[in-house]
Amino acid sequence: MTLQASLKTWARQIKQQTLTVYFAARDPRTPWAVRLLALLVAAYALSPIDLIPDFIPLIGYLDDLLIVPLGLALVVRLTPPEVIQSSREQAAHFAGKPVSYGAALVILLLWLILAAWLVRWLIEIADF
Repeated sequence: MTLQASLKTWARQIKQQTLTVYFAARDPRTPWAVRLLALLVAAYALSPIDLIPDFIPLIGYLDDLLIVPLGLALVVRLTPPEVIQSSREQAAHFAGKPVSYGAALVILLLWLILAAWLVRWLIEIADF
């Protein structure tokens, strides 16, 4: 197997795990703390905005290579096995569905609003 094929397989698995974690977060059998962590990890993994921008050499891909997989693994470990199994089945069912560009636009707009609010807040603090 070539490196490119291995990376594509790994990326598909991460996408599948992200969907699994998302569905686990929505399951009422999942403890509330794990649900919150699962929602945060899934939102971050699916968000078009990175904590560390990719253009920064070396550490720019740190979140994609470490933070997301470790967060997914932690949520899977903390979630009850029956919930994970059910969530994996739901993720497999929805993985083949078309992508929602409208939802991506809404997420992007929410991030932009949050960023604008943060910048405005920082400017107000700096003015004293």
